[in-house]
Amino acid sequence: MKLKNNYFVLRHGYSLANLEETVSCWPEKKEYPLTEKGIKQVLQTVNKIKKKKIDLIFYSDLLRTKQTALIVAQALKIKPKKNKKLREINVGVFNGKKVIQTGRFWDKKGKLSPLEYYQKRYCLIPEKGENYFQTEKRMISFIKEQEKKYNKKNILIVSHQRPITLLEKKVKNYSFEKMVKIIVEKKEIKTGEFRKLN
Repeated sequence: MKLKNNYFVLRHGYSLANLEETVSCWPEKKEYPLTEKGIKQVLQTVNKIKKKKIDLIFYSDLLRTKQTALIVAQALKIKPKKNKKLREINVGVFNGKKVIQTGRFWDKKGKLSPLEYYQKRYCLIPEKGENYFQTEKRMISFIKEQEKKYNKKNILIVSHQRPITLLEKKVKNYSFEKMVKIIVEKKEIKTGEFRKLN
């Protein structure tokens, strides 16, 4: 995908949701702030971000991404902008549940191959939630909006692991199989990690 602006992605720092292995999307069932470890991760990443001369910061409005964005914004002296399109995947009725419980919706018997499992994640929608296709679509919609508004800007996106992975897939033209390989091999963006998107 050819883009006019330079985009960078930052996953929120390690949060209470990571610690408790809980899925937390919008609306948040309870507050999942950054942990001390998460705050340190973001502070350590700030120096890398400063080198890129960021013009704009956009963040998902969940607490952990908001806190991450505010730490970076304060260091860069930029007012961040929240955007609901950057939110965590909406798991609907599984919001606030343990990660392992949520996965059973797509693989009840735990016997699917990774390719089969993630194919289901693209198609099957939990009650009041969304699938990967919908998440991917809204993340790309965010990029298209910025492409219409700005030109040759350095834009930082503060979001969540899987939405960032889905965005990388589209922007870098990854195949579905390559994306699954990245997930399985644990090469997705880590908490507090900063990457260039394009």
